[in-house]
Amino acid sequence: MTSRPQIPTALRGARAARRLHVACLLALLTAGFAGLAPPAMAVNPDEVLADPALEARARALSAQLRCMVCQNQSIDDSNAELAKDLRLIVRERLARGETDTAVIDYVVSRYGEFVLLKPRFEGKTLILWGTPVMLLVAGGAATLLAARSRRQRPLAAEPLSAEEEGRLDQLLK
Repeated sequence: MTSRPQIPTALRGARAARRLHVACLLALLTAGFAGLAPPAMAVNPDEVLADPALEARARALSAQLRCMVCQNQSIDDSNAELAKDLRLIVRERLARGETDTAVIDYVVSRYGEFVLLKPRFEGKTLILWGTPVMLLVAGGAATLLAARSRRQRPLAAEPLSAEEEGRLDQLLK
């Protein structure tokens, strides 16, 4: 029975790192291609405003508002009845001449801050905005510490077996 050749520890680490790089690259490519898919628009033809400028504003505002039924879709993308009602409210208020801010404030006053897909930068939402930055800093610090400890640690050479020493002596003669 033949034994499998031992792979040096340094090569095993390099192979694992290469596999990790390939997996990360595939994940990034998948995410990138998923982002290229066109969004589904749920706006019905009877909801569209006659004025193209007002319709563009209505679409922009609808893209900022969360559907309270679907919760992870904008009201522009959702087919829920509540989303349709909110789209109509946005269009009615814009047709009356209200500003974008006034329309958003009206919807927020009725449904709360959760209706905004992108929360406002205020004192009460500071933790929402600060957490990603803190996690990024913590991840960077952990990466630096791991790299530093790996660099300082010398690779331990495994002692040769008697058979390996014999083969080495034969090769060197």
